[in-house]
Amino acid sequence: MSIIGVRIDGRLIHGQVANLWTTKLNISRIMVVDDEVAENAIEKSGLKLATPSGVKLSVLPVEKAAANILAGKYDSQRLLIVARRPDRLLRLVQAGVKLEEINVGNMSQTPETRSITKSINVVDADVEAFKELKAQGIRLVSQMVPSDRADDFMNLLNK
Repeated sequence: MSIIGVRIDGRLIHGQVANLWTTKLNISRIMVVDDEVAENAIEKSGLKLATPSGVKLSVLPVEKAAANILAGKYDSQRLLIVARRPDRLLRLVQAGVKLEEINVGNMSQTPETRSITKSINVVDADVEAFKELKAQGIRLVSQMVPSDRADDFMNLLNK
């Protein structure tokens, strides 16, 4: 399997993902998995600009991402999957993609969210998606940058 890392980050590609995680994990392709972003030409252009040189970028809806991964399209690459919210990754898993670990990064605060940590904010639907991902045997950690300790995300969520 070519999936080296999986991260939930509301900002998608930004300094932490583009510089720190991509370098630490020696990533050759970043895959943004999000139906809405895949249809938004302006947002895709911004993501292309934020992607480090020498790293390929795919911005795909969940179904297409799952089909490409399962077909072995990225087997020779080191893939970092990034999604804005956990439901995208749950759909990816339900489509047959095997994920071992998900790093829960930044999830922005809105009037509808409640705070889990200073940078992770969730709504009830996110909590349900996290519980389902955990039930699928996926390890959920919270680690903002590679130098931070990886905390068990479900312990944080259940506080």
